[in-house]
Amino acid sequence: MAALSLTGMAQAGGNGKTWVDYVNPYIGNISHVLVPTFPTVQLPNSMLRVYPERADFTADRINGLPLIVTHHRERSAFNLSVYCGDIGSLRDNVISYTYDNERITPYSYSAYLDGAGVQVDYSLSHQSGIYRLQTACEGVPAYLLLNSGDGSLTVKGSSVSGWQWLDAKTRVYLYAELQQKPSQTYVLAGGKAVRGTKAEGKSACVVLAVSGGDLRLRYGVSFISTEQARKNLQREIKTYDVETVKAEALKVWNEALGRIELTGGCDRDKTIFYTSMYRYYERQICMSEDGLYYSASDGKVHKDNGSPYYTDDWIWDTYRAAHPLRVLLEAEKERDIIRSFVTMAQQTDSLWLPTFPESTGDSRRMNSNHTVAVVADALSKGITDFDVNTAYCAARNVIYNKSLAPWSANTPAGWLNAFYVKHGYIPALRHGEKEYLPEVNPNEKRQPIAVTLGTSYDEWCLSRIASYLGKTSDSRYYENRSLNYRNVFNPETRFFHPKDSAGEFIKPFDYIFDGGMGARDFYGENNGWVYRWDVQHSIADLIRLHGGAEQFNADLDEMFNTPLGRSKFEFYAKLPDHTGNVGQFSMANEPSLHIPYLYNYSGRPWMAQKRIRTLLKEWFRNDLMGVPGDEDGGGMSAFVVFSMIGIYPVTPGLPVYNIGSPMFPSAKIHLSNGKTFEIEAQGASDVNKYIQSAALNGKQWDKPWLTHDDLVKGGRLVLVMGDKANRKWGARPEDAPPSGVK
Repeated sequence: MAALSLTGMAQAGGNGKTWVDYVNPYIGNISHVLVPTFPTVQLPNSMLRVYPERADFTADRINGLPLIVTHHRERSAFNLSVYCGDIGSLRDNVISYTYDNERITPYSYSAYLDGAGVQVDYSLSHQSGIYRLQTACEGVPAYLLLNSGDGSLTVKGSSVSGWQWLDAKTRVYLYAELQQKPSQTYVLAGGKAVRGTKAEGKSACVVLAVSGGDLRLRYGVSFISTEQARKNLQREIKTYDVETVKAEALKVWNEALGRIELTGGCDRDKTIFYTSMYRYYERQICMSEDGLYYSASDGKVHKDNGSPYYTDDWIWDTYRAAHPLRVLLEAEKERDIIRSFVTMAQQTDSLWLPTFPESTGDSRRMNSNHTVAVVADALSKGITDFDVNTAYCAARNVIYNKSLAPWSANTPAGWLNAFYVKHGYIPALRHGEKEYLPEVNPNEKRQPIAVTLGTSYDEWCLSRIASYLGKTSDSRYYENRSLNYRNVFNPETRFFHPKDSAGEFIKPFDYIFDGGMGARDFYGENNGWVYRWDVQHSIADLIRLHGGAEQFNADLDEMFNTPLGRSKFEFYAKLPDHTGNVGQFSMANEPSLHIPYLYNYSGRPWMAQKRIRTLLKEWFRNDLMGVPGDEDGGGMSAFVVFSMIGIYPVTPGLPVYNIGSPMFPSAKIHLSNGKTFEIEAQGASDVNKYIQSAALNGKQWDKPWLTHDDLVKGGRLVLVMGDKANRKWGARPEDAPPSGVK
């Protein structure tokens, strides 16, 4: 997309604001139960990310100053502290500070370390950052402490270089330059500072004595070498002026966020929208450095051959909306990401697509193998410039040659896979029956319904890839296997119900509470009410299984109106991921994201419009608890981005978007191909949430869905909004969105 001018952005944003001015990184920094969001400072999809080192927003201390987050929200490397006082009294490698007047933007950090009397200002580029530390040291030296959690640091003149282990094979490297030359250098070990220039081992720490006052440190990071870290710094930051770096970073963020241009609406809603878009850009990260990249798949450095290499993605979460959003906004980047997935598979002996690729390799968390869906979705929407044949082999291998047991790391297929292939479902243990399969993680259990449904969907996605390659018999075979969800559907209760290895339903059974911690004995993080709808690829058949549209709608309504069944204390103690509740619906966990759109398939689009608006208003707010659950670095945020502009990809792998209820009078989507698609919602407001009529490029439109081709050609969808439901619009059976399996 051509870069928008800052003047144009300010006019479009309203109130003299640019797009990035609407971002509030503090939204969700206090969690309801599980992990909070983190106020991450970075550029879009950049290797370098930082955030304050503290438990959550309520902590009144930060532990030093960060230099790089190496895994989304989970791990950081290196640390910077500043100290004024007697060097003989220095004991800690990382200093804990009280702080005040903190301000975080997507591209900057500032705070006053009030106990130490230090003003901190920070900004960054893609692989380098810069600190300005204004100290109150008067007449005594200031000391800068640089710490590696497990590695080595060496001082040479005004520079510090070194590395830190992340695991047994992966290191991250640092090269830092101080504006002034230190008067003395120490190594801090065993709680004592001694003269030296090199520190090694656990919590390796060097201390630089400098004149107090205005201290400036710039640095580069790398996963290749300290020399490459130096090159990254020198390529990106040529100044010691933080404000100059901030100005450049602001431009980068405004170009990224301006890919969706909103007009009208209130500042509150724009803040929620652009904050969600900012979080979507946190994952993945680009690992390419001057045409080279480190891959933890084989522990080697490779040439990227002009195609940037990406990692750090939790695909169980992000395949649903984050990857489809990138297809629209940055198709070339999505292509490079898929190329990276295929490359990761090729760099291993197994040739398996990754599931949770990180800077240290594929951690293979959660259940199922939804990278297959990412590949199928890209192909269905015209992204084909990658090695599709290898992707197909790697997709087939990861489904059938890797253990289907959740969180099973690199375990090959075993008894569970053989049973699934033969019988079409994952068998459950009966109440009290002890696990006997060594491939099953004792904490994560079998999750038999979640894995059966997830693998059925993966097999449908595999059939789409086979179809693209012209493998007709393969495609037909995998599509037939994608109906395996039927094997665990209980027609008496209309729930997906666990079966034992003899094919008998587990009885008696409680769809809310059975399954132990996180319902993992039978489901996975969510209970049976959420997994009742987890058939994204075959919704028309799901409606038939429920007995038709009328019963399907009644069952959907029942979900939103069935109480927790126990006290909140008991419910969340057992189902901590199942927050953001409206009845048994959980807005806080990704398997629920498509559920409110299901009314579009059953003749009640107006109900989808009502549910979506209600959920967005109830659970996504401009405050510290404004995210209902574990946001997963873009997985849930992309749902918010899509839903607030009025469309959503219910079935990744099918080039179709459901229409919901736009919250803004106008949303212009600046597409990857340079064209623009506008969704104009005339009269949209908190009250006017129902579609009265629609026109696509000037022609009457009576369907609650669009194709990908409709969007990428550019054009305009005009929706006339009102305060009362039009129960006829989009309600005819022939107007329902298509299902992957008919």
